[in-house]
Amino acid sequence: MLSEPEAADLAVALVEAARTAGASAADAMIGISRSSGISVRLGELEDIDHSESFEVSLRAFNGDRSATVSSASLDRAGFAELAERAIAMARQAPEDPYAGLADPTLLGSGDPVDLGLFDPTVAPLTELEQRARTAEQAARAVPGVSNSNGASASSGQSLVALATSTGFSRAVRSSHFGCSASVIAGDAGGLQRDYASHSTRFLEDLDAAEDIGRKAGERAVARLNPARPASGACPVIFDPRVSSSLLGHFVAAITGSAIARKTSFLQDALGTQLFGPGIIIRDDPLRQRGLRSRATDGEGLPCRPLDLVADGVLTTWLATTADARQLGIQPTGHASRSVGGSPGAGPSNLMLMPGAKSREELLASVPRAILVTELIGQGVNPVTGDYSRGAAGFLVEGGEIGAAVAEITIAGNLKQMFATLEPASDLELRRGIDAPTLLIPEMTVASA
Repeated sequence: MLSEPEAADLAVALVEAARTAGASAADAMIGISRSSGISVRLGELEDIDHSESFEVSLRAFNGDRSATVSSASLDRAGFAELAERAIAMARQAPEDPYAGLADPTLLGSGDPVDLGLFDPTVAPLTELEQRARTAEQAARAVPGVSNSNGASASSGQSLVALATSTGFSRAVRSSHFGCSASVIAGDAGGLQRDYASHSTRFLEDLDAAEDIGRKAGERAVARLNPARPASGACPVIFDPRVSSSLLGHFVAAITGSAIARKTSFLQDALGTQLFGPGIIIRDDPLRQRGLRSRATDGEGLPCRPLDLVADGVLTTWLATTADARQLGIQPTGHASRSVGGSPGAGPSNLMLMPGAKSREELLASVPRAILVTELIGQGVNPVTGDYSRGAAGFLVEGGEIGAAVAEITIAGNLKQMFATLEPASDLELRRGIDAPTLLIPEMTVASA
């Protein structure tokens, strides 16, 4: 794999080729990745995967027109042809008065911040296989588990470089490790499936395979013999496994593109009390070893921690340079992009900060509730905020988690849900988007 300076130099060379071909502006990305994975099922090796990928992407501008082309070759000899093709396409593209690179005065500069994204540890296939086997064995050892969907272990490294014709160039190397298990509990009279997984930047941070497997087995067994609660209004508690999905809906509604197109139910919410007092939703791109950490965004702008919601008040949109121009604001440093794509706004490490009550206190704060541990479907209207999704989980009575429930639908409106939700104190930073246990005091619950 190339070094960071070599990858950055390649991106700069591609930008120079675009300017030579007549581009008024350009940016280029280089992406290199290498990954290995092994899966087992019922004690037998099921799949071995090893992949290496190389991608070069050039976005060339001809005034207000632009086009993006990609290639799988890192050979500089082909850059001139790639640039010519990009310029030819850009000349035929429709005009976009908001398109363009970020203001050069806003770009990140100086030495890149070390966010601890790269672990040089190389996990051999034998080690990955043993990790997967251990996870499945632990899952199948849980009494009540009757079958397996398999277990897997993976590791990989990637290198991404970005360069712009306005003088920015930087490359970042990162690593990832993962392990998962999925099993089935019960018999033909009633089967239930569940899983557990974990992903990290550093191998030493990865949960033990035994713990992952045991958690998958225990989750599947706990779901056996589900009941169907009576339909009606009921408090709903979102387990941390699914509570972060509410942040996903929130983020989608505050992206600059949704606001500019007037397709968001939060269109007029900026500066208003959207959540209850004390609620903080923080985006922290500089977290050490974070799965979404980054010192600069997909346009080269510096990233900084930011409270998107402070004391319940919505403080900002998430805007790329193009979004910002359309909305008449400054870009927020939230541009995100794949190697072959254009920038789009998105968070880094997003979290809803913990509340004062423990999970146990939150469960006991209502006489009866539904604890949701799985969500099904995508029933959310981004324009109105209406929310309706299939769900499964457990009955909670008197603060105690009881019988499993399945085949239910929970419904409400996200604005009302945001305004009334209460977080527990059990926040764990395990994903790119994290939230603690969340209580919604009233939603509509319907049994299938």
